[in-house]
Amino acid sequence: MDDLQISPSIDPHGVTPGKDQQAAGVGILLQIMMLVLSFILGHVLRRHRFYYLPEASASLLIGLIVGGLANISNTETSIRYLGGVMYLMYRLPLVECLMFGALISATDPVTVLSIFQELGTDMNLYALVFGESVLNDAMAISLYRTMSLVKSNSSGQNFLLIVVRFLETFVGSMSAGVGVGFISALISFLNLFKYAGLDIDNLQNLECCLFVLFPYFSYMLAEGLGLSGIVSILFTGMVMKHYSFSNLSENSQKFVASFFHLISSLAETFVFIYMGFDIAMEQHSWSHVGFIFFSIIFIGLARAANVFTCAYLLNLVRPAQRQIPVKHQKALWYSGLRGAMAFALALQSVHELPEGHGQTIFTATTAIVVLTVLLIGGSTGTMLEALDVVGDTHEPHLTDNFEANNGYVPPYDDEESSSSGNRLKMRLKEFHRSSAASFGALDRNYLTPFFTTQAGDRDANDDSHAEDSLLRSRREGFH
Repeated sequence: MDDLQISPSIDPHGVTPGKDQQAAGVGILLQIMMLVLSFILGHVLRRHRFYYLPEASASLLIGLIVGGLANISNTETSIRYLGGVMYLMYRLPLVECLMFGALISATDPVTVLSIFQELGTDMNLYALVFGESVLNDAMAISLYRTMSLVKSNSSGQNFLLIVVRFLETFVGSMSAGVGVGFISALISFLNLFKYAGLDIDNLQNLECCLFVLFPYFSYMLAEGLGLSGIVSILFTGMVMKHYSFSNLSENSQKFVASFFHLISSLAETFVFIYMGFDIAMEQHSWSHVGFIFFSIIFIGLARAANVFTCAYLLNLVRPAQRQIPVKHQKALWYSGLRGAMAFALALQSVHELPEGHGQTIFTATTAIVVLTVLLIGGSTGTMLEALDVVGDTHEPHLTDNFEANNGYVPPYDDEESSSSGNRLKMRLKEFHRSSAASFGALDRNYLTPFFTTQAGDRDANDDSHAEDSLLRSRREGFH
């Protein structure tokens, strides 16, 4: 009995649970310190109007530096990239090339949009960059998942089946998101909370909680169905912002807006820190620098072909006062940064693609992310000033024009385009005008009245809430 000793459990690697918890605590502490440093540094940079190092770029650099210092103990310096310069081409199967094209097409203009807000850029340009980025992420995820399924089930695949799988993923995720959004709008419109017998404070707490939880319900529903949760939550947010948000009380609207702004700031900063830290810690394959070099070149060429071609086609069906000017097209092309979405999909490809192909794609993606975030993000202010698209958001009638034109403010252009006599062009314009008017009428006459509260009802509710609050304050007194 004297030899009986109680010893702590030790895992096969010789690490005790106490040591493991201590290491996890140190890691969390390090992450919090990097977050605090990023917010302070970003505030200082904004205060001194130093736009050559945006907040996202600073967060990425902090992660790179800390990750490099943590990895400095690894003295194995693989200099294989010197021989890789000679390999100007890298052989990839077609499906894997399509997977790389899908993931690298996802743009992340967080850095650019923050500078847009600081400099007061034209609202049209802001809407174009933001909308293009959001839809790009949705399409990139759907395309990548489709190509991943094709890769895993390569036998008997044809082009038609690939298209069907893509539509299944994208349309299914969009339908799930829109459905959850309308359910949220219907619940908030019917104001089912008031039948729970709660007072005003608890009622506002309940509607805020449900408004925050519905997007995550949409995400988990899509993931449970094997669809894309990010695409689903995107369309849920669109529907809830347009219909559900107006059904909330004024105090709930302020709280929800502040809450999501806080969460987005923390998440964006943490994501860029994590990217920098993980890029420095992960093992990379630098044996094919030629592949990385030509990837960067062809990404710029492909984006130019995409932006200018789509803008030209849109301008064919738009009236002269709503056409996208050339300077906005140039700014949109320049704003194509790659960020968190491309990085996450590339990290996933490491585990999905064999023979080191995923490692090469991940290395190329990280190089593109760092280059675009640091160089393009740091030179965005100079680009905006050169294109003369700064300072247009302070016009007093901007908001009215924005609402009247369904989200796009017509650029100030006195020139009237001459009619070309092109019958096809006129038919396209007429179809665009009629379809936009039809959806606007459907939303204005049916969807908005059905899913949102009327102004009179809202005012009456606000008055009754104010009276209840006054009576309660008189009973309870001041605290």
